[in-house]
Amino acid sequence: MPYHRSGDASAQADKLSGIVEESDLYEGFAPHVETSEIKTLDFYNLPKPSGKEPALRSYTEIQQLLQQGKKRDVKNILRENSWPINSPIRAQLWPMLCGQHLTKQQMLDGFYWEMVHQVFGTTELSEKPIMLPAFVDATHCLPYHLTSTGRAVADRIVNVLGYDCPDITYSPVLYPITSILLHFMSEEEAYMCLAGLVGSKEKVFINQTKLQHEVTWKTVMQIAKKHTKSAISYFQRICPGLKLERVFMDWCWWILAGLPFQHLVRIMDCYFHEGIKVLYRVALVVLNLFHKECQSNNEWSPDNIKNDIGNALIKFCKKIPVSPAKLLHAAFSIRGLSTQYISRIFIKTEMLLKSRSVLNSGSKQLIKSRSSDNLPTSQSQVNIQMMSHTLTIRELFTLWSWLPVRITMYQPVLLYTTEEHGCSLTTFYVRVEQHEPTLLMIKTCNNEVFGAYCSSRWFERNVKDDKGQRQAYFGTGETFLFSLYPERAKYPWVGIEGDKDLGHSSELFMAADSKMITIGGGEGQAIWMDENIRFGKTDGCKTFNNPPLCPSGDFEIRVLEVYGFVGI
Repeated sequence: MPYHRSGDASAQADKLSGIVEESDLYEGFAPHVETSEIKTLDFYNLPKPSGKEPALRSYTEIQQLLQQGKKRDVKNILRENSWPINSPIRAQLWPMLCGQHLTKQQMLDGFYWEMVHQVFGTTELSEKPIMLPAFVDATHCLPYHLTSTGRAVADRIVNVLGYDCPDITYSPVLYPITSILLHFMSEEEAYMCLAGLVGSKEKVFINQTKLQHEVTWKTVMQIAKKHTKSAISYFQRICPGLKLERVFMDWCWWILAGLPFQHLVRIMDCYFHEGIKVLYRVALVVLNLFHKECQSNNEWSPDNIKNDIGNALIKFCKKIPVSPAKLLHAAFSIRGLSTQYISRIFIKTEMLLKSRSVLNSGSKQLIKSRSSDNLPTSQSQVNIQMMSHTLTIRELFTLWSWLPVRITMYQPVLLYTTEEHGCSLTTFYVRVEQHEPTLLMIKTCNNEVFGAYCSSRWFERNVKDDKGQRQAYFGTGETFLFSLYPERAKYPWVGIEGDKDLGHSSELFMAADSKMITIGGGEGQAIWMDENIRFGKTDGCKTFNNPPLCPSGDFEIRVLEVYGFVGI
């Protein structure tokens, strides 16, 4: 049966409640871990900190900083504090770090075990192997140092997660992350951690579709071409026919399947707070270190690695010549690798892949799917006709064909309309701000109809960066403008067209405050509306390279409607 925590967070028993007595050396591990396999002495028996070196920070200190919203301070502590691999702090620290990303309402006590009972009919752990969900990569179900019981627990967790999150269709790293979590906590806590990572809206932790997986490794490849030029050039020189794609498809396994467990645990300390960008940085360091070793160590000579550089990288990681602390220090010393930069590369890569998949398909079957199978149901069409003052069914079909394919699987719902909810930006935010994505439709007093597909929550106008400053603009390259009457046209983000850096003015997607909302910027605002949702203006802008969406430029709003999507 499951073991549970006591209520006293400060007690040592709470750090690993329910764990059988162990030697001090292995006090930090859960009972379903084969501790004899874990090498801890090299890092456990380090000299005590001298007077000049700060002592390791405690869980309570980090908890207080998080409660105060000092996420940047927490980030620095996690990067700099090399807790031993067997430190009990992770039993509390990791659940707290993962829990901050939960977007669902707080799960009630016993929720996980109710789900287990729903899926398996019992909470007793089966002695027979259970079939894993289709999104798991069977070749990378890495158990690390889990016992056979621990592996069975990991199997059960990913099954329950797959049942609770049917949108996960491809996620090869989910099982290894589950295994790592289980080294330091109970089954229920590990599930809650995964729920936070999978459900996070503000940061990416775990890819959940094949598209996301492909976009991620291609993003790493693009970043590596810029930040590890020497290594990339060397590989291409010793292997003239090398396809970099084959090397980078397995980038995550350099880390998850290659690095020693001591290194992996320290990486996870930072990853659970900062997200996947930590793994990007570590991958770049691995490439640079491998390149350096190739030039000085015969084991990694060109003749030995040129036939399979990808496999050689994983083997190198198993023998990596630096400590976890030095690896992380090098990773976080890379300049010019901001979250904004990574996001820009990721979005461009994603949009290019999506556009190519549509262009390359050329299939009538795909076109039929887009125009019929994935359109709103007949009932939804009737509902929209009854509720909408802007959309005809024909216009709805046109608009639907412009949406990202994954969004067409969901049914639209009217969140806000000035006809029913009044003309107030405050009411607009209350009803709309937590929904992502949204369709914003404007009908002017001259009967023009236009609007925007807004890829991010309007709540992000309140999100602060690491320096505590509110971001002026937010959103992603999936945002687009459209006009339905008198012209019918879609105006996508200019960044879709290629890899060229178009500058900051090409990424001004969405902005909002208590006085106005804006979509599109750079030498003009594509859509601007005042706080009373009565008057607005439209200009051409650099973000979407659009003309004004109505001839006069200035407009008076007859109706504003905002749609969300059920089930997202």
